[in-house]
Amino acid sequence: MKAPMSGTDEFYRIQKLPPYVFAVLNEMKAKARAAQMDIVDLGMGNPDGATPSVIVDKLVEAARNPRNHRYSLSRGIPKLREEIVKRYKRNYDVDLDSEKEAIVTMGAKDALAHLLFATIGPGDVVVAPNPAYPIHQYGVIMSEGHSQMLPMPDAATFLERLRGLFRESPKPPKMLLISFPHNPTTVCVDLAYLTEIVELCREHGTLIVHDFAYADYGFDGYVPPSILQVPGAKDIAVEIFSMSKSYEMAGWRVGFCLGNAKMIAALARIKSYLDYGMFQPIQIAAIVALRDCEAETKRICAGYQARRDVLVEGLNRAGWMVEPPKGTMFLWAPLPEKFKAAGSLEFCKTLMEKALVAVSPGIGFGPMGEGYVRFALVENEHRIRQATRSIAHFLRHE
Repeated sequence: MKAPMSGTDEFYRIQKLPPYVFAVLNEMKAKARAAQMDIVDLGMGNPDGATPSVIVDKLVEAARNPRNHRYSLSRGIPKLREEIVKRYKRNYDVDLDSEKEAIVTMGAKDALAHLLFATIGPGDVVVAPNPAYPIHQYGVIMSEGHSQMLPMPDAATFLERLRGLFRESPKPPKMLLISFPHNPTTVCVDLAYLTEIVELCREHGTLIVHDFAYADYGFDGYVPPSILQVPGAKDIAVEIFSMSKSYEMAGWRVGFCLGNAKMIAALARIKSYLDYGMFQPIQIAAIVALRDCEAETKRICAGYQARRDVLVEGLNRAGWMVEPPKGTMFLWAPLPEKFKAAGSLEFCKTLMEKALVAVSPGIGFGPMGEGYVRFALVENEHRIRQATRSIAHFLRHE
């Protein structure tokens, strides 16, 4: 009789994943809070605002209808797909077919992970910037693909490295996975930049996935462009849009994949085996959000810009000189000079212990993130001021 598996045995895909860098910081936070210590948590990018009440009210109303308690459609109900297509026409002047070029997903992560699973096979090369949101690298690895990371200290450097890769590689990559405005680096680009990306990839037959999670988080007049605005982009590209940030609906898990019909069909096929779609009242409430809450997205963005300003001003006053990002809900900050040798993880541990402020270490976003930390703008302005005062005291006395 076969002996039972021990707790140290590894499963095939699990052993492909690295140790979770943030786990040690999460444990420190939990211990500090158990000891009644007040941690200002600017680590995880988890929006703290309430979902607009009109969306919540529609959810409650729809949930009381027993007809909505049955299985839904894995592709999303038609009216929701129609509404996201209308938003793209309204905001970007992009025409999409709600049947063939739009699918509803359980958040952006679901869209990305299952799209990779549907389109990537053993050895297929997927290129992405580094540092990166972890699923951008490990979603590829779990799909048996090869993740090739190119450094992105800035947009121009990444584009130049991408041009070099296409010139030098004997075989072009299967896919390019990008995200602008970018998490964690906050790099923002214009439509001309995305146009050059599309032209490069079309020339070499490379597919594009654009993770557009921060579509509505542009500051100081900057409006993030959709890659689908590029003429011909739908020939090779899809875009992933999420309602998590734009409508403060992070826990609702509503996302979309839009664009290239062949890639959308592959995702729909995979999802038909994996799920029956999200709870229908959530989809009905999401229709109301897309239809009636565009003004809310601007209000939400303005709130994050105000938080950004408070954080940047407070850090600069403390002697930690940082540049204000043009988008996202983050600040990507180089380590203060005297802490660079220790590395980002040790610095974050020290900052939490001595200043009671939690931030994310750059190394958690890949090797090219070392030397940086990421602040998430997920506390109110009063709490951010509290954090920068604590950081100022910490930097003066260390």
